Amino acid sequence: MRDKPDTSSDSQEDNPKAASAMPPPSRTAIQLNVNGISHRIDVEDRWTLAELLRDQLDLTGTKIGCDRSECGACTVLMNGKPVYACSQLAVWADGADVQTVEGLAQNGHLSPVQQAFIDHNAPQCGFCTPGQLMTATALLSTIPSPDAAQVKQALVGNLCRCSNYNAIVEAVVAAGAQPGARQGGAA
Repeated sequence: MRDKPDTSSDSQEDNPKAASAMPPPSRTAIQLNVNGISHRIDVEDRWTLAELLRDQLDLTGTKIGCDRSECGACTVLMNGKPVYACSQLAVWADGADVQTVEGLAQNGHLSPVQQAFIDHNAPQCGFCTPGQLMTATALLSTIPSPDAAQVKQALVGNLCRCSNYNAIVEAVVAAGAQPGARQGGAA
């Protein structure tokens, strides 16, 4: 029985022919509005919306927690609806209006839901907070004054590892009671 040659050290970096044989990733030109600003950008077809927002547009408020649509930390609004940015391809956002947590505050003023999170000590470590805020903003745009049960139902897809759910629910209910809470906009 002959031994096979050891090729484990052959990598693309060590072998220029292998690296040049790899075709470049497919790219697609897309146009989208993010937080009211129009962007035209060439994206790799494999990029997620989270990667586009974080790595290309430098909007790092969108967090990548699980990277598989389970935790909600990456939630953004696409055409007014909450979506997990980690599981949406960037090319699917072509022509879309996207709002991230960076787009909630207006003219230097926090939105009612952001202020309510502060007032009710809703953020703990803060990692889940952007996704919680975006989901709450979507809820307040459809149900301006939700009760606790409606808030809990809306936030079911957003995990808080610090287990601060009661304060988060209280904050969203309080935000709904504030003038200007509709769509999470500034009061």
